Amino acid sequence: MYLTDSRTTPDPSDTAGRRPLPGRRAAVPGAVFALGSVSLITDVSSEMVTAVLPLYLVAGLGLSPLGFGLLDGIHNGVSALVRLIGGRLSDRGGGSHKRVAAAGYGLSAVCKPLLLVAHSVPSIGAVLAADRTGKGLRTAPRDAMISLACAPGARGRAFGVHRAMDTAGALLGPLLAFVILRAAADGYDAVFTVSGCVAALGVVVLLLFVPGRSAGRSSAGGADMRAPGRAPLRAALRRPGVRRLTGCAALLGLTTVSDSFLYLTLQRRLDLPEAWFPLLPLGAAAAFLLLAVPLGAVADRVGRRRLFLCGHLALLAAYGLLVAPLGDSRALLWLTLALHGSFYAATDGVLAAAAADAVPEEIRGSGLAVVQTGQAAARFVCSIAFGAAWTLWGDRTALCAAGAGLAVSAAVSVLLLRPSPDAAPETAR
Repeated sequence: MYLTDSRTTPDPSDTAGRRPLPGRRAAVPGAVFALGSVSLITDVSSEMVTAVLPLYLVAGLGLSPLGFGLLDGIHNGVSALVRLIGGRLSDRGGGSHKRVAAAGYGLSAVCKPLLLVAHSVPSIGAVLAADRTGKGLRTAPRDAMISLACAPGARGRAFGVHRAMDTAGALLGPLLAFVILRAAADGYDAVFTVSGCVAALGVVVLLLFVPGRSAGRSSAGGADMRAPGRAPLRAALRRPGVRRLTGCAALLGLTTVSDSFLYLTLQRRLDLPEAWFPLLPLGAAAAFLLLAVPLGAVADRVGRRRLFLCGHLALLAAYGLLVAPLGDSRALLWLTLALHGSFYAATDGVLAAAAADAVPEEIRGSGLAVVQTGQAAARFVCSIAFGAAWTLWGDRTALCAAGAGLAVSAAVSVLLLRPSPDAAPETAR
């Protein structure tokens, strides 16, 4: 299965339009499941920290919403500074994707125990920046390996499978953090310790079970990967499809409020006990887990860019529920989390699949990094701006402003994602 798409070098303009034969479903390669296992384990580690970090910083260290917005921006946006480096390094030869990804996973694993000794805003910010540097290094090469391991017409489903496994970790991480907080005397320190051990396990699984070369581009497969040019990033940016997709991802990212702020808003709106806060991501993760594979398959049929835009309507609906005068019903909690998870299921892996369609395989890592960098940088700006707006105006007014901006951004993105000269029929829809 891993060699299914390795016999010939496809024309980049045609890769996105090819589909499995009617009546047959392309098998998801073993490499995708191996990478999914690594992401599952790593996400258990990451989400343990993410689940408790907002409460730890705001309630434990007494940070203001603006201060938390700065740190949250670092947590979610610093990776934008190194994703381009990770993508560029991963395109240096056919076997570099795994090496760069392993370096990124390893750096993040080392950072988790460092939270045990970081008790000030500068030190926590430095640890979070290093952790996100690791994420920035690994994301593009990992997604490049997924896209190169499967048939072009089945990329949406393959990314859906990977994101579903990743999200299983997002479900287990907050649950484990919740159990540790209730059982351990020094709950936060125990969470950070266990998180570091789990992250180390993810690195071991990557090194032992993930194939070293993407899509079987070996001599046995018949054709080696073409060496990238000296400037793969510029080559990716010269493609109109990449520029438009990056612009769309960045524009929508500017109005995508981070998960942590949404969960803090829910916690305050419903007056939930602090001990239950780590469980809030579970509702969104459950919806993501259930919908990632089906929506990935839908994206393969109706168009990945189209589904990516539709997914933001679910996020807009979640904003609306949080600011609407609907009382403190528990139904508000579950519906908001379900919409938030649906948003991720329709956008996360789907964007990666759409980006993979827009670039040839020899610059796949760089092309994915360009799109992901635009989105991550925009979300970094959004976290800081939303934290400032919350401090000045309050949470509901800030969320209303974000919702209005998201509606405008979605309308403009419809124009940005019109068919481009290098787009294949599937991606243009």
